[in-house]
Amino acid sequence: MNQHTEAFLAPLAQPPHDWAAVGKPHPHESARLHVTGEAVYTDDIPELRGTLHAALGLSQKAHARVRAIDLEKVKAAPGVKAVFTAADIPGDNECGAILHDDPVLADGLVQYVGQPLFIVVADSHELARRAARLAVIDYEELPAILTPRQAHAAQSYVLPPMHLSRGEPAIALALAPHRLRGQFDVGGQEQFYLEGQISYAIPKEGRGMHVYCSTQHPSEMQHHVATVLGLASHDVLVECRRMGGGFGGKESQSALWACAAAVAAARLQRPVKLRADRDDDMMVTGKRHCFAYDYEIGYDDHGRIVAAKIEMISRAGFSADLSGPVATRAVCHFDNAYYLSDVDIRAMCGKTNTQSNTAFRGFGGPQGALAIEYIIDDIARHLGRDPLEIRRNNFYGPSDEEGPQARNVTHYGQKVEDNIIPALVDQLERSSRYQERRQAVAAFNAGSTVLKKGLALTPVKFGISFNVPHLNQAGALVHVYTDGSVLVNHGGTEMGQGLNTKVAQVVAHTLGVPLERVRCSATDTSKVANTSATAASTGSDLNGKAAQDAALQVRTRLAQVAATLLGVEPTAVRFADGRVMAGAQSMAFAELVMKAYLQRVQLWSDGFYSTPKVHWDAKRMHGHPFFYFAYAAAVSEVVIDTLTGEWKLLQADLLYDAGQSLNPALDIGQVEGGFIQGMGWLTTEELWWNKDGKLMTHAPSTYKIPAISDCPARLRTELFQNRNVSDTIHRSKAVGEPPLLLPFSVFLAIRDAVSAVGGHRVNPPLRAPATSEAILDAVDAVRAATASR
Repeated sequence: MNQHTEAFLAPLAQPPHDWAAVGKPHPHESARLHVTGEAVYTDDIPELRGTLHAALGLSQKAHARVRAIDLEKVKAAPGVKAVFTAADIPGDNECGAILHDDPVLADGLVQYVGQPLFIVVADSHELARRAARLAVIDYEELPAILTPRQAHAAQSYVLPPMHLSRGEPAIALALAPHRLRGQFDVGGQEQFYLEGQISYAIPKEGRGMHVYCSTQHPSEMQHHVATVLGLASHDVLVECRRMGGGFGGKESQSALWACAAAVAAARLQRPVKLRADRDDDMMVTGKRHCFAYDYEIGYDDHGRIVAAKIEMISRAGFSADLSGPVATRAVCHFDNAYYLSDVDIRAMCGKTNTQSNTAFRGFGGPQGALAIEYIIDDIARHLGRDPLEIRRNNFYGPSDEEGPQARNVTHYGQKVEDNIIPALVDQLERSSRYQERRQAVAAFNAGSTVLKKGLALTPVKFGISFNVPHLNQAGALVHVYTDGSVLVNHGGTEMGQGLNTKVAQVVAHTLGVPLERVRCSATDTSKVANTSATAASTGSDLNGKAAQDAALQVRTRLAQVAATLLGVEPTAVRFADGRVMAGAQSMAFAELVMKAYLQRVQLWSDGFYSTPKVHWDAKRMHGHPFFYFAYAAAVSEVVIDTLTGEWKLLQADLLYDAGQSLNPALDIGQVEGGFIQGMGWLTTEELWWNKDGKLMTHAPSTYKIPAISDCPARLRTELFQNRNVSDTIHRSKAVGEPPLLLPFSVFLAIRDAVSAVGGHRVNPPLRAPATSEAILDAVDAVRAATASR
């Protein structure tokens, strides 16, 4: 436990007896298994006798018709047992997340470099991969669209454009004291999970199929596998014990791998494993959507925004996948922490001949919020003010404001019921010594011509819930065995974030047993059906509530048994520390369980939870899409070398609102991990396609995720003292995605340092990611603009 966790826990008074497991910094339930190598991932599952290995044959063209495909050399290669094309799929050749526009195997038309055309099955993984390279394919090339702006110019979209409007933005713009126009571009991001895409399909009796799959959405994989095999869902079992990371990349896009493995296994009636090498994984799968923005803003002398007009164009890729919900969330998060009275927001999902982009931690929210932060940075520089002052002037108003002047309703119609951003930012400003450091940075820059420092404080307001209302539901099973041990199964998936740990804490808390007496089993579609993806930061909220519901039902039955045995009312019975108590009387929990079993009392139960209050009108883009908001803020200080573009993060101070944290140690870990991952997106992780549409940054050698050397020497992380006003699990708040927005402060601190080159008189045209090349381009632009004045 670090000093910041200790500082957070110190003021917490020890809660009543039934808080034994919740609110404490328990270690991850698989921590020991991770470090000892005992943790079993999909590739670690012992292979059954007769297991074969598959690889995919990939397109080498971005957009083309396939005139002919010669697979004879593939079939004749050493170890090859079979080769399958689209014609060999027994059911529907389809694995689209929402629309039916995403074939498992391309059939006559390829739409990006890396699109799968056929499946090779061989005795080993290496032999299958080698054979897949031997196909001879005759292509008729077609024009390719590669960038979002090209797609927009061609009116090429995977979905109809979206439009949200409030107030009279055109009039408000015309009357605004100040106006600015601009463009900005932010790149995409590879999920780069440590464990790549993998599925292991095992045929079962009666046409059944058991698929072990590294996936965030077992129920969707069950549906897709059943679809391609022409089976019913009950014929397919999908199981996932844990993933070596997901970050959204295994929400919908694990389907291709599960379906391909299942097709091969079904046709051969032998177990088939399909494991993607890193290069193939990056070439085939989608990433975070890159965005291009065109904006026009009106503001007053205090920097308060009076009108905003923006077009957001995303690179969707060749199919829709989850681009629609991603764009919706970007539109809903354009405000970030700021009240926008009059807005006109348009979002276009550009169809390009590249990988079909998909979910990534934040799911469009970071792309939406980054735009307004960049704009506020522009406003501050135009007015010659500290950006923090401009941010404060635009914050949402108090939650209890009423009437037409109230500044607490979002542009999509949801009231901000718990606005703590002003208090949270005030606390971080003090604890980080922001004002003192701002003066020190200015003094440093005045005396340094080559090295320049930058400082930025940025806030976060992030909505928690799926923005498709029906997905906000979860189920769980809780089994209490006669020895008093407890087994929990829920529909969420563990990808390293600690979901199973938190759910186990909730159940241990509810039953009053030590945490080590509770175990979470693998996610399994035969246990909890029709589950939602573990995504949208809802994992603990949904599955924790469902497990609590199941545990409460068991506890209620046990309390009735205990009340009879102890001669008290059921309401007098308490569960804590592995015992059941009523006044001075008590017995061991395991003893009560056995007595209840002998009385034929049900010792297991199913639980269910659906999030209240959420609703959404997709046509009007209006409603209450989020159950609540999580808040945060960060201060980052950087130094750049204006001759080389090299930069370094010197210090970061993070303050996060986790509500009444279920597990401060896990939450702090998620905050810090999200911060570094988001910093990579905005600084070093650059995706680059060549003119032929081939992704050239498809390996660790060319795609640069942050390393330990990129972490600042001083990283201070604290949890804000708060209690969720919404009835979440133990009044906690989600901590999965919102921290990824905290490194906006890093990007804007770099921009602040570049701005210092011109005495803060020029807005640097800094693109994201702010690679060394991008920094040098921005420095050159600032120098040129300054010289021309």
